[in-house]
Amino acid sequence: MAPRLDFSNWWAKDTRKGNPVVVTMENPNFSVVEIDGPDSAFRPVEKSRGKNAKQVTWVLLLKANRAVGCVAWLATVLWALLGAIKKRLIHRQGVTLASEKLGKGKLLFRVIRVFLVTALAILAFEVVAYLQGWHYFNNPSLHIPKTSDLEGVLHMVYVAWLTFRADYIAPLIQALSKFCVLLFLIQSADRMVLCLGCLWIKYKKIKPRIVGDPFKSDDLEGSGYDYPMVLVQIPMCNEKEVYEQSISAVCQLDWPKDRILIQVLDDSDDESIQWLIKAEVTKWSQRGINIIYRHRLVRTGYKAGNLKSAMGCDYVKGYEFVAIFDADFQPNPDFLKQTVPHFKDNPELGLVQARWSFVNKDENLLTRLQNINLCFHFEVEQQVNGVFLNFFGFNGTAGVWRIKALEESGGWLERTTVEDMDIAVRAHLNGWKFIFLNDVKVLCEVPESYEAYRKQQHRWHSGPMQLFRLCLPAIITSKISVCKKANMILLFFLLRKLILPFYSFTLFCIILPLTMFVPEAELPVWVICYVPVFMSFLNILPAPKSFPFIVPYLLFENTMSVTKFNAMVSGLFQLGSSYEWVVTKKAGRSSESDLLAVAEKDSKTMNQPQIYRGASESDLSELNQIKEQKEVAQVPVKKVNKIYRKELALAFLLLTASVRSLLSAQGVHFYFLLFQGVTFLLVGLDLIGEQMS
Repeated sequence: MAPRLDFSNWWAKDTRKGNPVVVTMENPNFSVVEIDGPDSAFRPVEKSRGKNAKQVTWVLLLKANRAVGCVAWLATVLWALLGAIKKRLIHRQGVTLASEKLGKGKLLFRVIRVFLVTALAILAFEVVAYLQGWHYFNNPSLHIPKTSDLEGVLHMVYVAWLTFRADYIAPLIQALSKFCVLLFLIQSADRMVLCLGCLWIKYKKIKPRIVGDPFKSDDLEGSGYDYPMVLVQIPMCNEKEVYEQSISAVCQLDWPKDRILIQVLDDSDDESIQWLIKAEVTKWSQRGINIIYRHRLVRTGYKAGNLKSAMGCDYVKGYEFVAIFDADFQPNPDFLKQTVPHFKDNPELGLVQARWSFVNKDENLLTRLQNINLCFHFEVEQQVNGVFLNFFGFNGTAGVWRIKALEESGGWLERTTVEDMDIAVRAHLNGWKFIFLNDVKVLCEVPESYEAYRKQQHRWHSGPMQLFRLCLPAIITSKISVCKKANMILLFFLLRKLILPFYSFTLFCIILPLTMFVPEAELPVWVICYVPVFMSFLNILPAPKSFPFIVPYLLFENTMSVTKFNAMVSGLFQLGSSYEWVVTKKAGRSSESDLLAVAEKDSKTMNQPQIYRGASESDLSELNQIKEQKEVAQVPVKKVNKIYRKELALAFLLLTASVRSLLSAQGVHFYFLLFQGVTFLLVGLDLIGEQMS
């Protein structure tokens, strides 16, 4: 018998003191208690000692209840999805097809449809081969008989397909997949470097600072700060939902009234909206605000043409800086005091960019996913590039420009739909520096519908490629350093604007489904699972409250690669859609503090008659008509959902590939393809932007 080795006493923390005491009670109704030491009665009781059969039963029932609830929730979601498919695809109730105005969009849809039909045919053939037992040919260690030894035409066709697949199709897919994986790793390394730079900025607490307090003065008669002349521009076009709150926020900027001029640049083609904006401008003008209304009869050049026309006014020559806010932006009253002083004693500084903050980021799943992307863009990309390179792309709004920098860089040009990035690139080539203020935030909106978001992303990804073609000769021949040229060409344009949508669409939407039908070119698990999840984790770091949405974020980003790839191709090859400008639809949401402030002002001025000085009787009658129009309740417009054919075709392609992965018992590939296909299906049915409960 082996000796019993018990070393527990060797490392015991306390040694037993005293002799064991046995206490016996004469009354038989009491139990016998044995005390093994002075502290044994106060030691914690083992958890397993207090359990009985009834407690275990209750625990099992609770776990079973949770499991049933989870299954019921999944069944409810699946039933709702099937109901949406039946309603929108079969019966076409309340839906319309998304228009494909250009031939390139139709061409991409045709290519995807060919892939889908081919995949369905191959899947049917693979299922027949699997049921007949021919799938053992996939094992290279087994002997494959010659076609002449086999009976039946299907046997011969299957062996011929295996040979053709291994000799011709697999090498092409392997070469393309290796190229995309290489681009994927390069882009992942770039994200890692940006995140490390952001952590270094946080650790060292690096940020642009204003020396002293320029607005603090011991002089009782006034401030010692010499307030420069600031021009504020609000470009808008048919912005009926947001014009009032943006004009109101800008008119409350804390700056001397004789040192600021507000330009409301209205490009609206709807006369009723024009009169509404005019009335709002008149209201603030009567309150002593230096504000003017400008409207162009010929709307050329979109936003760039609007800004260029406004900068051509003679009175602009007396101003030193210009602040630009889009129609849905609501700056805080101290915005100018937090941005303009950075220009003092810094003659090389051309732009001060503030960060965006979103009032509707929790409206639905789509807005939450957008918030993740934009938080990474501002806090990581723009902050790191601003600190280490003094260059980043101007966001088109919530920024202050030195007018001299705009003029020396050629002003606003109408050659692209990304006029903000265009002026930033030209200013950087002329030697101007930029700074990004991560702690200065301006409220705005993100698109709440997939249709608006899709059009916005198309413009944001086609414009940079169009600009790259136009600016490449100027970048090469500029006088900036070689490192800055390499950063602008390789990183700013190629890697982040061209390579990212290319490999994302090609790798996850084309190659991965094809590898299910061509097992010789199978992608490793770390490419489709580990690295994407890790990179999604890095993207979510600036928005830690969004961690529960890491999986939907990864799947949705792959889904959006279709739109981004299509936009990138249209911009790179100068197709018609690269010149298309669609104003992003807004909902007109305000923050809670803004709503409370407006309610307080309305309560104070409810019984006070307004006096319009300098206005004729005709103008007053028109203003009264406008007020009556605003008071009339508008008839709610029934929402019409769109059906996006490219996303639906890719959804069925990925779901088909997931079925094929079941035959080869590839678990990770199956789940990824299944979830990605469902995501494409939700987007294709326009369900991604539905309101959250």
